[in-house]
Amino acid sequence: MSIYSFLVAVRGNDGQQLMNENGETTSHLMGMFYRTLRIVDNGIKPVYVFDGAPPKLKSGELAKRFARKAEATEAAEEAKETGTAEEVEKFSRRTVRATREHNDECKRLLTLMGVPYIVAPTEAEAQCAVLARASKVYAAASEDMDTLCFDSPILLRHLTFSEQKKEPIQEFHLDRVLAGLAMDRKQFIDLCILLGCDYVDPIPKIGPSTAVNLIREHGSLEKVVEFIQNDPKHKYTLPDDWPYKEARELFFDPEVRPADHPDCDFKWNAPDVEGLVKFLVTEKGFSEDRVRNAAQRLNKNLKTAQQARLEGFFKPVQKTKEEVASLKRKNEEKRAESKKKQRVEAKTKKEAKAKPRGTA
Repeated sequence: MSIYSFLVAVRGNDGQQLMNENGETTSHLMGMFYRTLRIVDNGIKPVYVFDGAPPKLKSGELAKRFARKAEATEAAEEAKETGTAEEVEKFSRRTVRATREHNDECKRLLTLMGVPYIVAPTEAEAQCAVLARASKVYAAASEDMDTLCFDSPILLRHLTFSEQKKEPIQEFHLDRVLAGLAMDRKQFIDLCILLGCDYVDPIPKIGPSTAVNLIREHGSLEKVVEFIQNDPKHKYTLPDDWPYKEARELFFDPEVRPADHPDCDFKWNAPDVEGLVKFLVTEKGFSEDRVRNAAQRLNKNLKTAQQARLEGFFKPVQKTKEEVASLKRKNEEKRAESKKKQRVEAKTKKEAKAKPRGTA
């Protein structure tokens, strides 16, 4: 997710992705290099986990993402012809895709920086959870809340966010989450599946509050499904293909490397300064002075770094009740606006298909 976010967020003043003189994208390398440097500067020694092959059950979600990017590509091309610069930039960001080449270049960069990484057999979040449970790392850092479903004791969000965003790191403790919801882990996973995840679609008309109430009332997803199917009012409708049991199994028994696997024996090495200069400066067009200065900082901090408290990286900010209520209201308004937009787009497409060819 970090590579994708860097490709989307790290841009030039013109709003376009950073590139070298050969037209090669460098946004992912710029983001990975300087964000990792800032993490290490603050006494945190990171381990990166890359996704492996996605589970077959995820193919539906991946197909949807591909379709959305295809639509965004069409919209971006149309915006170039008739739209504003802001519209072009907006749709261009939606077409971003992290490729195998991007991944390989980031792995090469981390090796040169002396920062360890591992490639997960399948889902990176599942592998992160294994490392966190074994105390190989303090926590799993991801924007994906499904990480908790994989049984990570602690989840950190916003760790790789830009400093300009001023977003405090969010720290979730699974035991506190379960206690707050008054659920066991199986019920929590059922709750997340009910709301929709990478493996199954959400059930229409079931939001967070309704999902929590359904799990608490019926105890399990099997009982919730039975209730929905036998409800004489037919209030909710299950998707035609809804393999919730298989999804649950992926959370309980994902394909991962055990914590005692040789690949999980992480070591932080001194950065290869000349290797970084050759890769980032000679091949990718980075500033040599900046790269050498960054390498010196990296070498110093990796030698002396003690795992610092996260407060030294981003100061935690406790939201007031008013801020929480305001945030909730804004999120509800965004969801309502999104649904309205989807209905309008669907109606427009339907009318366009119904219109006879050759008519204006």
